[in-house]
Amino acid sequence: MSNTEFEAKALDIDVEAITTKIKRGGGVHVADRLMRRYVYDIVPGVQGRWIRLRDTGTEVTLCVKHITSDEIDGTREEEVAVSCFDTTNALLNLMGFTAKAYQENRRTSYLLNGVRLEIDSWPLIPPYLEIEGDSTEDVIATAKIIDLKPSGLTAMNTVGVYTRYGIDLESIQELRFPD
Repeated sequence: MSNTEFEAKALDIDVEAITTKIKRGGGVHVADRLMRRYVYDIVPGVQGRWIRLRDTGTEVTLCVKHITSDEIDGTREEEVAVSCFDTTNALLNLMGFTAKAYQENRRTSYLLNGVRLEIDSWPLIPPYLEIEGDSTEDVIATAKIIDLKPSGLTAMNTVGVYTRYGIDLESIQELRFPD
């Protein structure tokens, strides 16, 4: 049984302005971190389903993601904690999974009424805000608290966000911040 993610993004954000709105709405800063991940095809060429190995700086997780639609509730995932990013990558390689990409992003996390607000910065594109809650209603209510119109939110995945900026993320094998 897959867990449903309830999340939406506000693209092209002004980080300082959105941070002010989050804090004014009662949001509490949780963390700033560099996140790194490997992504692997489960079945090469099949879109919308993949394996993600992610190091958040505080935990390492292995996840199967499955996108069923571009709606707030359109992503399913099964996730487990693993002990080591590099060892898990090596194990996946031994099982025949070769990472199709390595990716980094920087994340600033807030919590507002139990809803996670993540300001994500990725190489090559403007920052965006991800709102993740326990229901579609939580996501929309939180967006309204920080003066975002629900009609301005999108549930597109990161590949879709990059496509919006004319970048084919699927063709980039290493996505890193400059040193």
